[in-house]
Amino acid sequence: MAETITINAHDGGSFSAYVARPQGNGPFPAVVVIQEIFGVNGVMRGICDNLAKEGYIAICPDLFWRQEPGIDITDRTEEEWKRAFALFNGFDVDLGVEDLKSTLAAARKIDGANGKAGTIGYCLGGKLAFLMATRSDADANVSYYGVGLDALLSEAGGITKPLLMHIAEKDKFVPPEAQKKILDALLNKPGITLHVYQGVDHAFARIGGEHYDGAMAETANDRTRRHLKAHLA
Repeated sequence: MAETITINAHDGGSFSAYVARPQGNGPFPAVVVIQEIFGVNGVMRGICDNLAKEGYIAICPDLFWRQEPGIDITDRTEEEWKRAFALFNGFDVDLGVEDLKSTLAAARKIDGANGKAGTIGYCLGGKLAFLMATRSDADANVSYYGVGLDALLSEAGGITKPLLMHIAEKDKFVPPEAQKKILDALLNKPGITLHVYQGVDHAFARIGGEHYDGAMAETANDRTRRHLKAHLA
């Protein structure tokens, strides 16, 4: 079952979020699904729907609402890519984290929830999932091919809850030198599980995307399932 809810921002205003619910009465753990640069689109809604089938209340907030609410585009055309990068470049990361904290608080209290809540993010969302691990009380976090993490490593000391990270070896947005910094800083840090996926590019888990790799995506997704089950279920 899917619906749209409204979440109040910490500094005034409000934004929408797509919610997918499991069958049954619960209570269920919740997962905040953090969008890529294409908004709350079909890919993100599909991820929420799949999480609901696995027994989670999945909530994907509209993080571009401060620029333009209701963004729902794809990676199929050059025009959409240009629009996505314009939104990405205009995005305030700190306010985005605050909006995610508001979403997390709503997820803990939403009807049918059991109070446990984590995050899972992709691309821009992968960066924000890392920041939710460092700045929030989310019970578990998962980052898929997060961008710009090498500039955020000074925050790693704030990680107190389990964090799972998926890194694409050939990620065109995370060059080898950036990956080395991330690995050197985080590989042996308690509470962090980090996997590098050989030979794949950014967004290897985006179904229908240019760089989708079914085998690697399933490996990453299975690890994610086990991580969420261990720390949320």
